[in-house]
Amino acid sequence: MTQTRVDTAGEVRGLTAADVADRVSRGQVNDVPVRSSRSTAEIVRANVFTLFNGIIGTLFAIILVVGPIQDGLFGFVIIANALIGIVQELRAKRTLDNLAVIGEARPVVRRDGEARPIPTGSIVLDDVIELSSGSKVVVDGVVNEADGLEVDESLLTGEADPVVKRPGDPVMSGSFVVAGSGAFTATRVGREAYAAQLAEEASRFTLVHSELRSGISRILKFCVMLMIPAAIGLIISQLLVEGADTFEAIRRMVAGIVVMVPEGLVLLTSMAFAIGVIRLGRQQCLVQELPAIEGLARVSVVCLDKTGTLTEGGMDVREVRPLPGGALASGTEGDAPAPDGRAGPGEDVIDGAHLRHVLGALGAGDRHPNASLRAIAQAHPAPEGWRAVAGLPFSSARKYSGATLVEPDGTRRTWLLGAPDVLLPPDHPVLREADRLNSQGLRVLLLTRSGLPADRMAALADTEGGPAAAPSVPTALVVLEQRLRPEAADTLRYFAEQDIDAKVISGDNAVSVGAVAAELDLPNADRPVDARSLPDDPAGMAEALEKGTVYGRVTPQQKREMVAALQSRGHDVAMTGDGVNDVLALKDADIGVAMGSGSEATRAVAQIVLLNNSFATLPSVVAEGRRVIGNIERIASLFLTKTVYSVFMAFAVIISQVPYPFLPRHLTLISALTIGVPAFFLALAPNRERARPHFVRRVLRFSVPFGLITGVSTFSVYLLARAHYGATEATLEAETSAASLTLFLIALWVLSIIARPYTWWRVCLLAVMAGGFLTVLVTPWLQEVFALNLVGLTMPWVAVGVAGVAVLGLEAAWRIIPRYWPDLPEKPHGAAVPVEPPRHGRPASRRDGNRPHRR
Repeated sequence: MTQTRVDTAGEVRGLTAADVADRVSRGQVNDVPVRSSRSTAEIVRANVFTLFNGIIGTLFAIILVVGPIQDGLFGFVIIANALIGIVQELRAKRTLDNLAVIGEARPVVRRDGEARPIPTGSIVLDDVIELSSGSKVVVDGVVNEADGLEVDESLLTGEADPVVKRPGDPVMSGSFVVAGSGAFTATRVGREAYAAQLAEEASRFTLVHSELRSGISRILKFCVMLMIPAAIGLIISQLLVEGADTFEAIRRMVAGIVVMVPEGLVLLTSMAFAIGVIRLGRQQCLVQELPAIEGLARVSVVCLDKTGTLTEGGMDVREVRPLPGGALASGTEGDAPAPDGRAGPGEDVIDGAHLRHVLGALGAGDRHPNASLRAIAQAHPAPEGWRAVAGLPFSSARKYSGATLVEPDGTRRTWLLGAPDVLLPPDHPVLREADRLNSQGLRVLLLTRSGLPADRMAALADTEGGPAAAPSVPTALVVLEQRLRPEAADTLRYFAEQDIDAKVISGDNAVSVGAVAAELDLPNADRPVDARSLPDDPAGMAEALEKGTVYGRVTPQQKREMVAALQSRGHDVAMTGDGVNDVLALKDADIGVAMGSGSEATRAVAQIVLLNNSFATLPSVVAEGRRVIGNIERIASLFLTKTVYSVFMAFAVIISQVPYPFLPRHLTLISALTIGVPAFFLALAPNRERARPHFVRRVLRFSVPFGLITGVSTFSVYLLARAHYGATEATLEAETSAASLTLFLIALWVLSIIARPYTWWRVCLLAVMAGGFLTVLVTPWLQEVFALNLVGLTMPWVAVGVAGVAVLGLEAAWRIIPRYWPDLPEKPHGAAVPVEPPRHGRPASRRDGNRPHRR
């Protein structure tokens, strides 16, 4: 095996091109297939080889044998539905595959002495991979270099505290860097590494658990249970009734069974999800888990990280304000400060030029600075002759960084840069000035000169009193301006209009965060809460979170606890973030939303990635989720109503021993005009209502009474028509036509209820469907094709009269049912007026064993 190459400076150079080619030839490549969606073959198989397609296909084959072909029209509808489903999912696959390439993690690998980003799948055994804050460890390996390297392994071990890594320590794929930098050599790649599972899971278009899909599966299983006895009873009944005409008996049995199959419900559900993915993809929004679209419809609280979400990632240095008492003593390291670290009377401030050199050296000494340090480095270039000999990288848990700097004259001093309220005791006078600046929405950092070496400061975060208890001299306040996202105010306003609570949880100073939120008109922003004062117990934290809106000084672990506390109160929580400190909360939230420019770790655990980094995309994402789930509920009511009335009529026919009222062509025509075609348009319509739990129960409570009213009325007209026309073989078509008229009118009214509130296109849709049936009734050749012929005036008017009475029953059920089940909306399926998301960018699961598996 080729040995690892090291240059004269001691840095590991990595493999050569020849080494890489040798490992590729031996198959030692991280070649785990990562895809964002199912393969084309899987899509075709999933849309064609289904239980209900098998049932329908069998019935279609039977009709092809017994004829005529008009009674097999339902078979051609299934073929068309399968083709539509395949085409839509292939479009969604193409969209996701393209987006996945954009959002793919590209680790930095050293080859031939140069560091370059490459696709995860191109890593080979023994590659040297660089790490920085926010990097995801994509393969297993051993650390070669470490500069304050701290790795969070909580996603693997559940241990919340970061682990300090030194040369020789192992790193596991699936962990991520929270502080510092380094490099490691890959020791396990491909399927041997744990990342093989994580990477594939992180980018796959999954069809995992969702209440909607599980509810539909329960409905379909119930339908199968009813179909079996109904089929047996119908075939026996129709053979006895029809006597020698076996083919006629089989045709009418098929008619009774095929109408029970809600095959279009599965198709339209998949199509609605696929179209949602395509729509979001056009806005550079990558959906990594399909249930995320459904979960968005259920969101009641969205937790926002300030930096990178409400504000843009970059910052500007507004001023550097030297502090009294911060002047340097002549000479040596330590510059022993007063024990309490306070400035004495008449003390001078540090020289401005020297202060700029310190800040410049701190910025240049950090190989992977955070946003604040990048802004400082841009404002203050690295001075000549200064060097950092020991560094303390920034950590979200510590909230400060530092370094021991060697000045041109050889003087060594330790400097810390971070949150004033962390580095100073609570009663320090400098904090009053820092709070005043924070109240203006500015970000304030404190530069202090510590009496301890940098390598000893890391341990102070977990000690009593923290770094504020260590001897230090406050030297200067560094004031940074944060850039508000121009679309943030409109986005927050949209959430308020949609009854979604927005809560800002940030690691920054609470007063500063509150000032930023106030500029965006967020309610209660004038009463920010310091998270360090929140109760430790979950119940107390949950109660506090219900009252507040803005929280500062939140640690990564606290963010996770706050998400859990909100979920314990019955909220569906969406969490947004872009930094490594957001990973744990993103993982535990019902919906995790990461910015495309965020760390690899946040993108890996989030269900949705905003590749355009635009906070303005969130309303469109929420609106798309509500559109999908609300509309599927609408069409589910249509399909389930049909299933209920078909089951009723099947058993009514078995009991009464009469010919089944319809041929397959009759029910194909009525279903197409009152369910199939309208459901296609309703599934794509705008819908803003937030989804509620108990999908099956809520849908059945309307579908069952609607279906029973429809079935009883239709069968009653059929029996009246048999009595009126004489119940002979010659009058069967007239009897069927009267029953078909009743069924169509009632089914059309059910559609009119589900389609409310009315808009111009919905009224036109109803009119076109009614016109289609009327066209069949008055066109001679269509009458012959569909075997429909209304005879006389008496029974047609009786059919219309009975349908009118049934309509009154439907209206009564629609109004009465919500009174007895308060958890239902006043009007079914969202009578809210559809609204569009804001024009500026131009809208689930609980914490239990059923939630989608996360990475």
